[in-house]
Amino acid sequence: MATSALTPTRPVFVLGCPRSGTTLLQLMLHAHPRIALPPETRFVLPAYEGRLRFGDLREPDNRAGLARWITGRKETRFHELGLDAGAVARKIAGGPPTLGSALGITLKAYAESHGKARWGDKRPAYALHVEEILRLFPDAQFVHLVRDGRDCVASLLGMPWWHRGFHEAVATWAQVMDVTRRYAGKLGPESWHEVRFEDLLADPEPRLREICAYLGEEYAPEMTEPRRLARQAVPARKTWHRRTHGALDASRAGSWQLRLTPDQIRLCDAVLGDRLVRHGYELSGAVRPDPAELLRYRRVSALRRAAHAKRRLLDRVARMREPGPVAASESGV
Repeated sequence: MATSALTPTRPVFVLGCPRSGTTLLQLMLHAHPRIALPPETRFVLPAYEGRLRFGDLREPDNRAGLARWITGRKETRFHELGLDAGAVARKIAGGPPTLGSALGITLKAYAESHGKARWGDKRPAYALHVEEILRLFPDAQFVHLVRDGRDCVASLLGMPWWHRGFHEAVATWAQVMDVTRRYAGKLGPESWHEVRFEDLLADPEPRLREICAYLGEEYAPEMTEPRRLARQAVPARKTWHRRTHGALDASRAGSWQLRLTPDQIRLCDAVLGDRLVRHGYELSGAVRPDPAELLRYRRVSALRRAAHAKRRLLDRVARMREPGPVAASESGV
């Protein structure tokens, strides 16, 4: 499919549950000659959540302060983009007076540094913050990567940065699936595309062709060789992404059967069953879990959802205090 003349540069956002394979998909899309997705950053959501502190961006000094916040702090991981901080800061300071424009300028600069026309970002956390991304980039296109929840849970439990335990991991996948399902129905096929991780691994070309058609781009065969970019696009410190440096391995699917305990499998099937079946995953047929384990899970899940509802409420309050619009300008940034 040829690129649409009407929407040639809509930003692309990859999201999903943590450990669902979003880094692999990021590399596949980054291999496309027109699309650039950077290593996972930490400035889009924090900038939005703290937007009131930057003041009215119609004031040049405030735009300059925002530019320094994005480009000059280790916490934003801007340094991993390989860009000239001063040059990007000047573009932001001289650019349109909205937060979306400032963030878009940064991501677009990364794309331009790779000679690409399409820009975007990848972060699993965006799955619970679609509304915020749409406020910043109303024309965004989302690609949601779905992986068997039991594999996501098993993988999370093996991560050095995951300290929240088994029940939290299960509740995370369930919440992501519920939130993204609502947005899939709300946004429709022009702005939302879903693909299963297992299908992407087993037969990548047809899945990537579908994604390209959705984005309005021609398919590029090099997208099936993401390992060629792993060294430059995946920070070395992320040792948990070491598999991206090798060939695609479909045997990774279903490893939960060996990595989870029988008790854990029983709980997963009980509380995730409907969602798993809806996405084509077979249940183990295990007996019902211990009632005490179910109760513990439900408490953890309720706390997660209450925290999410609180963030939504605080966001509504913050919107009433915004000095101006936050969306990127119609020109893209």
